[in-house]
Amino acid sequence: MKILVTGAAGFIGMHTAAKMAADGHRVIGLDNINSYYETQLKFDRLLQLGIEKEDIRYNSKVSGLPNFEFIELDIQDAGNLNTLFARENFDCIIHLAAQAGVRYSITNPRDYIDNNIIGFFNILEACRQFSINHLIFASSSSVYGNSDDVPFSENQKTDAPVSFYAATKKSNEVMAHAYSDLYKIKITGLRFFTVYGPWGRPDMAPVLFAKAGVNKKPIKIFNNGNQSRDFTYIDDIVEGIKIVAENSKDIENYKILNIGKGAPDLLMDFVTTLGKELNVDFIYDFQPAQKGDVIATFANTKALENLGYKPKTSLFDGIHEFVDWFKKYYKIAR
Repeated sequence: MKILVTGAAGFIGMHTAAKMAADGHRVIGLDNINSYYETQLKFDRLLQLGIEKEDIRYNSKVSGLPNFEFIELDIQDAGNLNTLFARENFDCIIHLAAQAGVRYSITNPRDYIDNNIIGFFNILEACRQFSINHLIFASSSSVYGNSDDVPFSENQKTDAPVSFYAATKKSNEVMAHAYSDLYKIKITGLRFFTVYGPWGRPDMAPVLFAKAGVNKKPIKIFNNGNQSRDFTYIDDIVEGIKIVAENSKDIENYKILNIGKGAPDLLMDFVTTLGKELNVDFIYDFQPAQKGDVIATFANTKALENLGYKPKTSLFDGIHEFVDWFKKYYKIAR
């Protein structure tokens, strides 16, 4: 297949593009390389895909590893986005570009409208105009809000988001449903559950905690540590995306799928394991719950398992791999 991966300089996007290209698909990665967090990490991820920072020019393709090309482009740039779609004749779109961050969305909601609503609309329109066979897009477990009906299943109500980020992801699902129904586009939304692993975002807990730990700084633990998450290792997430992309014929025209480990872990178990792997004693700063936080996530993954999905990575193994990367990337004495 010829595949467009948006958000290719991002955490999930980089891993997805690498896997799909390595498995023989022709992949074009797209990213606007914005400054929500340090751009050097994004350029370093692209380097893993064979893309040198010095070769990148806006709206110009550059070749990287076998089967991979990259273009710096903003999904809000509808004109150039449509030109790309017209020229490349994609079979499948894996749309992972978005403005991320639950807490950031509370203070900067406009960024989420521009990227997650307008940008997503531009992707939908391009899929309609250029008859794309299958659009796969990133939703989020945050759409479940603070539901205590666990494990979360795809048919649960998701009309009470507790962050603006979650609201935009729910909006994406509704927009996608309308486009799929009206224009007969095959669209699959994936609700990701707490993804972690090498090359993770610096604003997420694993990197924040690890940096604080090695620098003997306190780590903030919200809701006094009374949280659990369906921590899902990046390789398992990417395998799920690959299964959906390669089994399009077995998926309904519009489908929402949970993609997680299917087993929650206590936040404090995650932190304790991380500390042991880093060989540090964390200094805890216990805090009350913050706006936008959810207490627990837990994925029912039966629908995706029916397509062959089977997450393999234990919490210990995943944290071990993350710490190995963290020490190498941030040059921490081993």
